[in-house]
Amino acid sequence: MAVLNKIRQRSVFLIIIIALALFSFVLADVIRNGGFSSQKDQNTIATINGEEVSREDFARQVEGYQRQMGANASTSQAVNQVWEQTLRETILKEELEKLGIRAGKAQIREVMRVQMGNNPAFRNEAGMFDENRVREYIASLRSTQPEAYEQWLQMEENMGDIARQNMYFSMVTAGIGATITEAEQAYRFQNNSVDLRFVQLPYSSVSDDEVEVTKDEIRAYIKENPSQFQTEASRNIRYVYFEEKASDEDVKETEEALNSMRENRVEYNAVTSSNDTLPGFNTTNDYEDFVEANSDLPYDDRFKFKNELPSEFADDLFNLNEGETFGPYKHDGYFKLSKLVETKEIPDSTKASHILVAYQGQQFAPDVTRSKEEAKALADSLANVIRGNKEKFAELAAEFSSDRSNNQDGGDLGYFGPGDMVSEFDNYVLENNPGGVGVVETDFGFHVIHIEEQTEREKAVKIATIARELEASERSRNNLFNETTKFEIAAGEGDFTKVAKEGNYNIRTVNNVKALDENIPGVGQQRRIVQWAFEDEASVGDIKRFDIPSGYVVAQLTAKNKEGLMTAENASSKVLPILTKEKKAEILKGKINSKNLQKIASKNNTIVQTANAVNLGSPTLPGAGREPEVVGSVFALEPGSVSNPIAGNNGVYVVELESKNEAPAMNSYQGIAQQETAQRRQNASQRLFEALREKAEIEDNRARFY
Repeated sequence: MAVLNKIRQRSVFLIIIIALALFSFVLADVIRNGGFSSQKDQNTIATINGEEVSREDFARQVEGYQRQMGANASTSQAVNQVWEQTLRETILKEELEKLGIRAGKAQIREVMRVQMGNNPAFRNEAGMFDENRVREYIASLRSTQPEAYEQWLQMEENMGDIARQNMYFSMVTAGIGATITEAEQAYRFQNNSVDLRFVQLPYSSVSDDEVEVTKDEIRAYIKENPSQFQTEASRNIRYVYFEEKASDEDVKETEEALNSMRENRVEYNAVTSSNDTLPGFNTTNDYEDFVEANSDLPYDDRFKFKNELPSEFADDLFNLNEGETFGPYKHDGYFKLSKLVETKEIPDSTKASHILVAYQGQQFAPDVTRSKEEAKALADSLANVIRGNKEKFAELAAEFSSDRSNNQDGGDLGYFGPGDMVSEFDNYVLENNPGGVGVVETDFGFHVIHIEEQTEREKAVKIATIARELEASERSRNNLFNETTKFEIAAGEGDFTKVAKEGNYNIRTVNNVKALDENIPGVGQQRRIVQWAFEDEASVGDIKRFDIPSGYVVAQLTAKNKEGLMTAENASSKVLPILTKEKKAEILKGKINSKNLQKIASKNNTIVQTANAVNLGSPTLPGAGREPEVVGSVFALEPGSVSNPIAGNNGVYVVELESKNEAPAMNSYQGIAQQETAQRRQNASQRLFEALREKAEIEDNRARFY
């Protein structure tokens, strides 16, 4: 009771304590999630010019794209594809609404004709697109398939959007063109030329040691050219990769396991309570069952030529005697033991035709009603007719063959090699000569086969191979986990580089990783590592271990680069060559104190070169390369005059203009004007969209969700 009285006396105090604890718990969760985010923030993937993109709708589209592409697209690829589509649709829709562009029935019909005109169901007897057939199809959907009709309505709406976009782009491109004056300028640009002499002092003649570029100079260049060095937020990481692979001990055990299969072995049979002697690889006659029971790769029941065998072991395998084994040997991540089963002379290419006689119950021939016995009788009858007159093969194939892929081509299968057909078909053509006609049964039905041509027969071998994948044992995987964990702990407590060096581990550095990247060079698609590097809680110096399918990665975050201008370090690879070239140009200009080309050449241990018929359309100087700035400067000179030193792409030049060659005037420049107009209109729609995209206000939150 005394305890209860004390609690009652301090009830207000306890309530305050509990309230503060709850508040701190909520506050901690808010901080952890980046602030007081609303439900809207959690359900918005992006905002484009104020319009929100729903997370649920976006996710459905991503899932749909992945289903469509199957294993060919990763999640990040699907997200990026859907994002580009969403951006385009949203930005263009807003622009179309702003301009009041509406599509009429005629414009929508034209889009429909383009999209559906190739479908035979919507063509009339004359082979032309028939809108009435589309109406009949829609009416049928509406009355019989409500879900499909809803999909049609969505498709119809999309056609309306496409028609509006086509009208918009047409209006824009209609305003793009070239005047007659511009056409003449383009003509002169391509055809006026100059003849000149020049001296080149190449940048390579100045040693890099003579030039020093400071970080302050790099920073100054970045500030003077900010548009070239804008960058989004990025991260720098370094990592050590611990690969899960078979140890030397695992390899030895695999080799011993293969060798143990050579001879007969005795095993206890619990059913008969006696010992059974099981055949080994050296004595078995049932190679397929033996391989299927003991190998990680299936039995390959076909003959192979020497060039189809593993190149490094081709001689050893091809020259075995029947019944002789070779191995174990390593190949393509497996340890293998091979035995030559049979040798045969076969053609490497055969040309044949067939008539497929299917029977009732086969999935690929649902309309066939004949029984298996009737199919066999028909195939035999056809074969007898063809043996008497092979000219009838094409006619009979067109009438009787169930193979719709080639029955109208006389059943022609073209040329094929050993193993290209199912085994029963393959065996027949390999064992018989050109001109032979026979009947073979496969899972597809009965084939009437006519062998038309064969190449010269060559030696081929059939080889049975037991393969065991070289993979890490559980013992090796445990050892690798312990090794990785020790490194992770030591690197976290000490210096990452020093610990890696002491353990003789290779450190890989990856800079400028973007928020939506998924590929980490060296370990492939590792989206989780990128997500970790961009987490708000992640700090420079943090270390984390990641489990990946092929082992482990221990990564360290080394830099967090904010959105904006590049740092001098990140931009140096681009800026350093530019500033180095500028400084070398000044050094080379200082070596020129004359306008006499021969004197300049002699003094700088080079020669005077000549260039004729140089134009602005192809501003290339023989022996010096493409130099548009140099050639452009020469066109401003008068014949006989010498230029001041000009800094070009590949060196500093002094040029003497010998003559200008004016192209003859044309009677009309209309054709060139049309060409210029076509060129300017090319890709106009894409350039227009890029301009709208650059102007748009986009808040992209994809990295939060993917």
